[in-house]
Amino acid sequence: MRAMIVRTPATLDTLTAVDLPDAGAPAAGEIAVRLHASSLNFHDYLVVNGTIPTGDRRIPMSDGAGEVIAVGDGVSEFAPGDRVVSIFHPRWQAGAMPEAHFRHVPGDGVDGYAREAVAAPATWFTKAPEGYSHLEAATLTCAGVTAWRALVPDGPTLAGQTVLVQGSGGVSLFALQFAKAMGARVIATSSSEAKLERLIALGADHVINYRTTPDWGRAAFALCGGVDHVVEIGGPGTLPQSIEAIGIGGHIALIGVLTGVSGEIPTARLMGKQGRLQGVSVGSRRDQRDMIAAIEANDLRPVIDRSFPLEALADAFRHQESGAHFGKIGVEIG
Repeated sequence: MRAMIVRTPATLDTLTAVDLPDAGAPAAGEIAVRLHASSLNFHDYLVVNGTIPTGDRRIPMSDGAGEVIAVGDGVSEFAPGDRVVSIFHPRWQAGAMPEAHFRHVPGDGVDGYAREAVAAPATWFTKAPEGYSHLEAATLTCAGVTAWRALVPDGPTLAGQTVLVQGSGGVSLFALQFAKAMGARVIATSSSEAKLERLIALGADHVINYRTTPDWGRAAFALCGGVDHVVEIGGPGTLPQSIEAIGIGGHIALIGVLTGVSGEIPTARLMGKQGRLQGVSVGSRRDQRDMIAAIEANDLRPVIDRSFPLEALADAFRHQESGAHFGKIGVEIG
């Protein structure tokens, strides 16, 4: 089968197309899946560019969607022909997150989904939303569940509250859509006027250009008297402004490290607002199933910027590097 692997030292230039043995028949408790699509996340980018070290010849990509082609003994949840999508933390089924969870993340601790087929435990997948294409389903594993976890289990977001989302990547656009479906108001930020117009078209109630308004946290606070939930994807470079944006008791879901992994944080300001800063590491299989139920009930669709064939995976990551995308970048496998 066709696959892409990461060679060490990892760079985009050393992503390599290879032919590997077929996935084989599923063992007891497993399903065999013909993979049709994946999608890019910042975590995948950190793996393929060597920032997150992994094993030589690792198959990257945490997201995978396709069709069940066989089931092993004891599997009753799935049948051949079912459309399925992978989960990000295979060992996190429900409840509290287990220790050492990243050791089992596909494309990082174990082989991922940049390949044509896989045989894996049935519990590593859920059914895809009804009516979704494989490419649409492949956007959910990391970005969709992260946004859902931030706003629902960790929120919870209530109708009439205000949610602030940063930029126009996959997590932010899912968060915008989920927040609107829950009856919340949304403030969205970007440095691109064209993207701000698209954010309004998606349902954002207010937009702020953070390049022309560097003190965007205060601007967001002024719009609503204090934001209830911030989906924080920037990290230390944007967190001070997110703290300025929240009202008393506001919640900041800390998701991303786009501006680095450490920095100076105005902790006294956070304390003064009695703010809640909570880290988010995607979510559980239960979270994914709950999210898919909400997607089907509200007829939500992911925003896909463009897609690339599997062998052009490095070009897909270069497109991600450029920052020109709006929404998810997909990979079509077959």
